[in-house]
Amino acid sequence: MEIYQIKDLVFTFPQQKREVLSHLNLSIQSGEFVTICGKSGCGKSTLLRQLKTVLTPHGKKSGEIYYNGQPIEELEQRTQASEIGFVLQNPDNQIVTDKVWHELAFGLESLGFDPGTIRLRVAEMASFFGIQTWFHKNVAELSGGQKQLLNLASIMAMHPSVLILDEPTSQLDPIAAADFLETVKKINQELGTTIIMTEHRLEEVLPVSDRLIVMDEGKIIADDVPYMVGEQLYRMNHPMFRSMPSPMQIYAGAGSELRYPVTVKEGRQWLNAFLSDRTAAAIADKKETPDVAGHTVIKFKDVWFKYEKNGTDVIKDLSFEVKKGQFYCIVGGNGTGKTSTLSLISGILQPYRGKVQVNGQNPARMKPQELFTHNLGILPQNPQTLFVKKTVRQDLAEMLTGTDLTPEEQAVKIEAMVAFAELESLLAMHPYDLSGGEQQRAALAKVLLLEPQILLLDEPTKGLDGFFKEKLAVFLHKLNAAGVTIIMVSHDIEFCAKYAEVCAMFFDGRIITTNRAKAFFAGNSFYTTAANRMARHIWREGVTVEDVIERCQKSGRKTAGSAAGLY
Repeated sequence: MEIYQIKDLVFTFPQQKREVLSHLNLSIQSGEFVTICGKSGCGKSTLLRQLKTVLTPHGKKSGEIYYNGQPIEELEQRTQASEIGFVLQNPDNQIVTDKVWHELAFGLESLGFDPGTIRLRVAEMASFFGIQTWFHKNVAELSGGQKQLLNLASIMAMHPSVLILDEPTSQLDPIAAADFLETVKKINQELGTTIIMTEHRLEEVLPVSDRLIVMDEGKIIADDVPYMVGEQLYRMNHPMFRSMPSPMQIYAGAGSELRYPVTVKEGRQWLNAFLSDRTAAAIADKKETPDVAGHTVIKFKDVWFKYEKNGTDVIKDLSFEVKKGQFYCIVGGNGTGKTSTLSLISGILQPYRGKVQVNGQNPARMKPQELFTHNLGILPQNPQTLFVKKTVRQDLAEMLTGTDLTPEEQAVKIEAMVAFAELESLLAMHPYDLSGGEQQRAALAKVLLLEPQILLLDEPTKGLDGFFKEKLAVFLHKLNAAGVTIIMVSHDIEFCAKYAEVCAMFFDGRIITTNRAKAFFAGNSFYTTAANRMARHIWREGVTVEDVIERCQKSGRKTAGSAAGLY
């Protein structure tokens, strides 16, 4: 039975010629788990918002969408509210009450259910989602993972037939993201709820997906079971193959005639079979460049911080240093103090004990112009906080207002940054109308226009496809080579492992370990890459996809003599 049927759907934003959705035809069966992926700005989120009319953006639309055989425009709002659940990227944008228990009940109250039914469903959802221990908490006290789980539970209390999720794990740490996706899988398998999800993190979601749909420039270019889509993208030499799970990329890079592996388990089985008649290459690790003996640009010494006078400490006795020109990544769970640390560096927050120094000065006592012009640049976790104008073009120009540059020099500088961030087609759009990945690119372009010497990045790869991540990494390394210091907070383990110089683990308000990137991730169970989990039983030091592919390619076939020696 088809729960959704889309026929020749076309959508264009106001005053835009480019079709965001171009003649889409798609059907989704009841009970399916469908994952949709594609480059930033390909139309994924816009497509999802067409599936619930109250969320559909303003613009020109043609074509037809049917829900259970009925045109979606004819569905009553009450039916849509109860039967079509929607989880947004940012959990804070969806929570409307102050208490966990009230948030669970809010949707049911709005639909007019009687108190007995509300109590029963709230209790059932709290038990199913493991919310009992924080049932009476204030919503403000919850971590990002808990907030997203609460959004999911609040929607499921209304017993929807369809659950639509728009990059729901983009702001979650790896463990919280895995737990969240496990819950979504449980909802699909145990309740039969249809799942339609967009996601850039495909390592965890593809193993539980029935179908993978790939979009490009508003069109569907692949639609099949995940391993077949991976094979199609590789044959097409499409950039989206770089976003496929690590086992798929390693398989393609090593060369094999077996089925494309999707999960780490399948990847291990394939690797064991691949090496069964080969001698595993013992390749010495490339020597990492030693730390540059540069001066210290960021210094924390015995820093303590809390948001309220009588509250709990968020930062606890934190001490660390970052040298000039380092690419320094900070990883760790939600709510451990990572973003607060960036706010202390930028002078937005001040410690109640200890010292924070930027180039030997207290940032909280520096004038804004002194701190942020050719000195400190900040990309916040929510890029929307940087946008103050009606178009992307105006927002970029606003950054150079008041500088010593001539209008011609400003134009040249903006044009170069627009080309880097691939913003050419977005300049006339309102920043809030952009997709999550497009907003990240526009915000980063704004920050970089002031040529900061210290760059603070809070989740810069959130919402970005694999293709643009590589482009971003190349640019960050160019900045590094020019002496720019980069401090990045990220949940993107794969990006940190591949491109960072130094990685630090945050836990309970302090850094518990710091090491060179490859050494940091080698052998970990959870805070490591999928490639390392797949291959560490053979190559413990194989951390990135490229590491494992190189070792596979250099693992020669066993000779008759060496094979005989095994028996």
